[in-house]
Amino acid sequence: MAPNIRFANRDQNFSLPPDVRESLPEGHYAWFIIDAIDSMNLKVFYRKARADGRGGAWYEPKMVATLLVYAYSLGVRSSRKIEQMCEVDVAFRVICGNLRPDHSSIARFRQCHEKDFKDLFARVLELCREAGLTKAGTIALDGTKMAGNASLAANRTEEAIRQEIDQIVAEAQAVDAKEDEEFGKRRGDELPSSLQSRKSRQQRLAECLRQIEARKAAEEAKREEMLRRRKEQEAAGRSPRGRPPKEEAKAPEPKANVTDPESRIMKNGKGYVQGYNAQAVANAHQIIVAAEVTQDQNDYHQLHPMMEKAVSNLEEAGETVMPRSALADAGYATEEALSKPLPAGMEAYVSVRREGVTLGKSEPAPRGRIPQNSTATERMGRKLRTKQGRAKYKLRSSLIEPVFGQIKAGSMAFTRFSRRGVSACDSEWKLVCAVFNLRKLWKHKVSSGKGGQMIQ
Repeated sequence: MAPNIRFANRDQNFSLPPDVRESLPEGHYAWFIIDAIDSMNLKVFYRKARADGRGGAWYEPKMVATLLVYAYSLGVRSSRKIEQMCEVDVAFRVICGNLRPDHSSIARFRQCHEKDFKDLFARVLELCREAGLTKAGTIALDGTKMAGNASLAANRTEEAIRQEIDQIVAEAQAVDAKEDEEFGKRRGDELPSSLQSRKSRQQRLAECLRQIEARKAAEEAKREEMLRRRKEQEAAGRSPRGRPPKEEAKAPEPKANVTDPESRIMKNGKGYVQGYNAQAVANAHQIIVAAEVTQDQNDYHQLHPMMEKAVSNLEEAGETVMPRSALADAGYATEEALSKPLPAGMEAYVSVRREGVTLGKSEPAPRGRIPQNSTATERMGRKLRTKQGRAKYKLRSSLIEPVFGQIKAGSMAFTRFSRRGVSACDSEWKLVCAVFNLRKLWKHKVSSGKGGQMIQ
């Protein structure tokens, strides 16, 4: 046998370094996350800690926040998987200081600090501002349909939900009658253990019915408003746009999802998903400056709210140079949205039709004065056909679309929310965007020679 073979001696004592910091290279990405979170003011994560010292011991919030940020950056989101990584992965063990948080504690932390991740997103934006990554003259807005923690098959009509509620009530009454006969009369306020899940399911079904009724009323009001506007346009002698709603037509029966009643059926490029509409605004450095989750299946009403969020977040981060231009695709183009000025004096460049038509070379740039009776949509179309408008709008795809691509297809591999409810998914989306910004900040420091090893 060759004399230069190194054998593994598993019986050797103290085979690991006595200092946990020696287990991880100095330039590792985990150290960047640890230092970044330690430098943040995250007082909001400490508000729920008991000052009297009662109750069981709890894990330090900054440590758990660091653990979640690092796990999400690697595409690990399951609390059980994170618990496993804390046992077998060196970087996870260094972050936790050789503690091993159980999956219940990790899941409770995400749930209890649902609203606090908005503050984490703001603090990360501050770090990006200090690195000069929030100064950009142009920002772009877009949305992506993100699958929720629910199935399309779990959608039910109002009739089906009422039948299921009646079935649950009948089963509960049958169980009560059987137990009364077998054990005698009880106090009346107990619930059989076999019906614990049925009670929560009945509550979800009741919430589904409430949402169906609300959506029915909203659809009817929208249809009546469309008819009213069309009649006004016809009376004024103008040719109304769009397909006219049929007065006698019956709207399709609305449905609700019994797993996540707040989720919606969303159409994307590959078909339909049960989930939410995740919105993001990014600048020229591909730093996300605003992130929200909505239940709207389209983007019509998101232009002004998202731009206001972007300006507000930048001001909170201490940025003094506000963006001058805002880019968005045709999904955000409505007459109402284009008629209102954007915050901070930003100039809008919003496609009013499909890009191949509006920005195609077949349409020449407009000449002459703009007609006085032009609508806001027509004015925007003229602006995008100018040389400056074409050049400006061309930047949109390179600013915002790679952001969604890197989040969904990169090492983060975030394609589905792991929590339920619009508030919980909005919290998770802000955590994902904060992690994305930290990765961009890390790569910026690496490229400028101020960081450590590059991550994929």
